[in-house]
Amino acid sequence: MFNILFNHIQEKVSLTEVDRLAISRFFTPKKLRKRQYHLQEGEVCKYLAFVVKGLLRTYNVDGKGNEHMNVFGWEGWWISDFNSFLSEEPAVFNIDAIEDCELLLISKADYEALTLAVPVMDRYFRILYQNSIVTKERRLMSSVTHTAEEKYLELMESNSKIAERLSQNLIASYLGIAPETLSRIKKNLALRK
Repeated sequence: MFNILFNHIQEKVSLTEVDRLAISRFFTPKKLRKRQYHLQEGEVCKYLAFVVKGLLRTYNVDGKGNEHMNVFGWEGWWISDFNSFLSEEPAVFNIDAIEDCELLLISKADYEALTLAVPVMDRYFRILYQNSIVTKERRLMSSVTHTAEEKYLELMESNSKIAERLSQNLIASYLGIAPETLSRIKKNLALRK
């Protein structure tokens, strides 16, 4: 279970065997069944979750009951309501499992202790945060400058296997378009080939 986490970390920073042993002490394994919540809006997010296996979604629900996807988290991704995790304020997002999942959880206290005990982890998390900011900026820019078709093509290019694991409704919600619009886009793209 920890090998996936260690491999992910090693893509960003170097780890020693001593680092690996220390890191593993700060995490708690957890399994979620499909449709089970990891976090519900209004709760305080007590854990950062590393996805070892499975697929989760982070979303909120507006006053009309419409879901708005924020992030999908699959193997090798971190997922949380980060503002709630840091501030200990109520979460604005729900996080639930789209597939059965295996997670490695770290609490805020353990996160702080980990970055002190294994200093290279501070650098690792900084790199993740920088990448996350860039990704969110690109997504924001795309949402205001690209057509629905361009957003769909960009998503498929960045993760071609996403369509195999997500329903059309979830993809449409993530793109901020109606499922019917996504159907039309896919049909038009197929006709052009």
